[in-house]
Amino acid sequence: MKSFILFIFLAIMVNPLFSQVVINELDCDTSFEGDNFDKHEFLELLSDTPNFPLDGYVVVFFNGSTSGGNSSYFTVDLDGYVTDINGLLLIGSNSVSPVPQYLIGENVIQNGADAVAIYQGSFFDFPEETVATIDNLVDVLLYDTSDSDDIDMIDIFNDDPRFANIQQINEGSANNSNSIQRFVDTEGIVTYTSTTPTPRALNDGSGVMLNGISMSIAQEQYDEFDTFDITFTSEVPVLEELNFNILLDNFGFNTTDFTGNTSITIPLNQTTATTTITLVDDSDDEGDELTNIRFESLPSQYLALNNNLILRIVDNDFTMAGFGTPLEPTYGNVASTQPNGYYDSLDGLADDELRQALQDIIADPSVVRAQTYADVLDILVEADENPLHSNQVWLVYKEIGRSKLDVQTNSDNFEKWNREHTYPRSRGNFGDIEGDDIADGRDVFWTTKADSTRHGNSDAHALRPADAIENSTRNNKNYGDPAFGAYDGPVATSGSFYGDVARSVLYMAIRYNNLSVLSGYPVIPSDIEDYPGELGDLEILLDWHRNDPPDDYEMNRNNVVYTWQFNRNPFIDQPDLVEYIWGTQVGMDWDQQLSVSEFDMTSITVFPNPTSNRVFIKGLKNETKIEVLSIEGRKIKTFNLQNDAFIDLELSSGIYLLNLYSNNKQVVKKIIIN
Repeated sequence: MKSFILFIFLAIMVNPLFSQVVINELDCDTSFEGDNFDKHEFLELLSDTPNFPLDGYVVVFFNGSTSGGNSSYFTVDLDGYVTDINGLLLIGSNSVSPVPQYLIGENVIQNGADAVAIYQGSFFDFPEETVATIDNLVDVLLYDTSDSDDIDMIDIFNDDPRFANIQQINEGSANNSNSIQRFVDTEGIVTYTSTTPTPRALNDGSGVMLNGISMSIAQEQYDEFDTFDITFTSEVPVLEELNFNILLDNFGFNTTDFTGNTSITIPLNQTTATTTITLVDDSDDEGDELTNIRFESLPSQYLALNNNLILRIVDNDFTMAGFGTPLEPTYGNVASTQPNGYYDSLDGLADDELRQALQDIIADPSVVRAQTYADVLDILVEADENPLHSNQVWLVYKEIGRSKLDVQTNSDNFEKWNREHTYPRSRGNFGDIEGDDIADGRDVFWTTKADSTRHGNSDAHALRPADAIENSTRNNKNYGDPAFGAYDGPVATSGSFYGDVARSVLYMAIRYNNLSVLSGYPVIPSDIEDYPGELGDLEILLDWHRNDPPDDYEMNRNNVVYTWQFNRNPFIDQPDLVEYIWGTQVGMDWDQQLSVSEFDMTSITVFPNPTSNRVFIKGLKNETKIEVLSIEGRKIKTFNLQNDAFIDLELSSGIYLLNLYSNNKQVVKKIIIN
C-alpha cells in the first residue's frame, strides 16, 4: 500500500514538469511604427498556475534553414525565473512593451522556417548547433514567415506522439505586424492564430488586468550639474497608493553622482508622479557616462511598459593632449617609445633581406601578442583619443571627433563609430575567430606569428575608429582614384588620413604573409579561399605616405598600440624605410643613422596660416626646394630658397601641401588659403 501511494506521489511530482509550461505567443518578425529592425520580437510562455518557478527548464531556438541544419542557435536558461500572476513569462529585448521579465538582445529571434521548444534540462545540454530533439521535450512551436514547410524539422518532432500531427504555423510575410498565439477551446483542442500581438496578457483576454507604468525624461543627454525630471505615468488611476523604487546606476555612475528622491509614490486615484534629479558637478575627468534608469520593484499587479532608459551625462572636465589632430598636426612633441636597439638588426640590409628582418621584428612569436577583436575597442578609445577632447575618438576619413560612447552596437549606424579595417577584411581574407568577441584585456592574448593572418582581424595598427556609415561606403575598395572604383575619402575632407592609412596598409604587407600591396587595382576573385590578399594602389599609397608624414598623433597611437601588442609600426618610427622597400631607395642598404632627417621639424615654421597669399618660411638652414601640391598630390608650383624668406603663392582658396626638400630629406607642411 505504501509503495502504491509513493508511485502516485512521484507521478504527480514528475508529470507536471512536462505539461505545466507551454509556448503561448511568438512574434518572430516585426513591423513596428515603421521600424523594421526587429527590435520588438518576443516569446511568451504560459504556466498552468500563476507564479510558477521555471527552474529546470530551458528554451531552445532552432534554425531550420539549409545552412542551419535544424540545429540550435540560441538557448535561454530559465533557472531563477518565475511566471507572473497570470502565469506568463515574456522573453524579448528592452524595446518590447511591456518590458519582458527576461531580457535578450534585439533581432535575436530568426524569422523561419524555424522552431522554438521548451525542454526540461540544463542550458549546457544545448550547446550551439545542437540538432533538434524530442528528448525531455515539454512543448514546441514550428513557425515561418510565408516560407515553405521544413519537412525535416516537422519529422523530428512528429516522432513524439504528443506532436504527431504538428504543423508549421505561418506568422505572415516579412515585416508583418502579427504574432502567433495559442488558443485552447472548451474541448481542450489547441489551435494557433496569427493576430495582433498581446505581450504580458492572456490571449483570450481573461486573467488579471495589469496596470502598466511608464517612465519618461525630456531628453536623453544632460551636462553635469543639470537638473531634470523623471515622470511616471500609469495607464489607469491606481486603486491604492502605489509605492515603488527606481535605480540610477551603470558601471562607474552611482548614487555619488546625483541627488534626488528614488522612492516614488503615485497617490490614490492618480496616474502620475515626478521626481527631480540633479547631476553632481565634480572636478574629475570621468569621461562621458551612461546611466540606466530602471524600476527596482513594482507590485505584482503592475508591469513596466518601458524600462532601462539610457541617459548620457556629458563630463565637462575633459582634457586636451599636448599635440594636434591629424587635421592640425604637430611634430616633435611625442617621442617614440621603441626600445633601444629595436631596429638595429636592419642595418646593412636591402631588398628581401631587409623585408624579412623587419618582419622578424614585428611578427616575432616570442614577443608579439595578438588581442581579440573586442579588445580593439578598448585599444582604439585610448590610441585614437581626440587630442582636443579626451571624451571623444578621432574618426579616420571624416576627420572629426565623436563621443567614445557612440560606438555602434546594433543595426543603428547613424552618427555612430565602429572599427574600420584599413586593410579590408575581405581582401585580407581574415575574419572573426573563436574568442574574438571577448574583451579580456592586455594580459590575456594569443601567440602570433607571420603566418597568423587570421590575427590581422584584430591588429590595432590597421584598425581605426570610423563613422559607421562612411565605413560602409568605403567597403573593401582599393585606395586611389575613384574613377577606377577606388576610395580616396569623403568629399570635402582634407585627406589628413592619407599617410596614416598608407603606413598602416604597408605595415600589414610586411607583418603578415599572404598580404601584398600592388600597383593598380586588383580585383577580388570569386574563389576567395585561394585569394592571396592583394590591395592597391601602391603608387597612390606611396604618394600619401610622402605627402603626409608621421605626426605626433600617429606616434602617440603607435606607442599605445605597442603596450598591447608588443610590436610597432616601423613606418611611423622610421618613415624612410618605405623608400627602401617599395620606393626610391630599393636595392640600397639601410642604415638607421643615415636615415635620420637633418631637418628639425619643430624649427621650421610657415606663417601666417591660414593666409590669403604670402607666407613666411622660417628655420631653413640650407638650400631648400619647395614644391606646392594640391591636396590630391598634384604639383602646382616650385620655389627655391637659401635662407628664411617669403613666397607669394597666388592660389585659389583651399588646402595645399608644401614639400620642403633639403639634403635629400623632406618635410611636409599644410597651408590653408582663404
